[in-house]
Amino acid sequence: MKNIAVIGAGTMGNGIAHTFAQFGYKVQLIDISEASLKRGMDTITKNLDRMVAKEKITEEDKQNTLDNLYTTTSIAKGVEYAGLVVEAATENVDLKLNIFKSLDAATKPEVILASNTSSISITKIAAATSRPDKVIGMHFMNPVPIMKLVEIIRGYSTSDEVTNNIMELSKKLGKVPV
Repeated sequence: MKNIAVIGAGTMGNGIAHTFAQFGYKVQLIDISEASLKRGMDTITKNLDRMVAKEKITEEDKQNTLDNLYTTTSIAKGVEYAGLVVEAATENVDLKLNIFKSLDAATKPEVILASNTSSISITKIAAATSRPDKVIGMHFMNPVPIMKLVEIIRGYSTSDEVTNNIMELSKKLGKVPV
């Protein structure tokens, strides 16, 4: 699972993309507009600059992180090689259900689909797909690059294997999954 797609370039999405990229994952950041993608990348760059100034990372670390990030407005293109897709769109049930229907159609059957939702049922989101066993909640805390906690939320049908994979992946990001 070295290729990650993140849906949504807003506050949570760009933070999630930043974190995965900083830990060496290739990340496709996907949003509906180029302007949103530009704002998201500008935020990531500013946050990395701040980390360099505080000597938390080197200039080389910053460049490596940016080199791991790609942007697109196409879900199909953005998820083509993903092993994991993390959705971080606005907390709107209909929007999320439509995104998950699109993701289900655009990704290979083995791809794990995660939502950063804090309030919408993972079981309900999973029901919009043909793979409810591979749908999970991966709720990061803001600001994502700094906060350690990640809430892992199983749906009714989420498999133990998917849950264990996401718990381990969270630890690889330096996070504390609960």
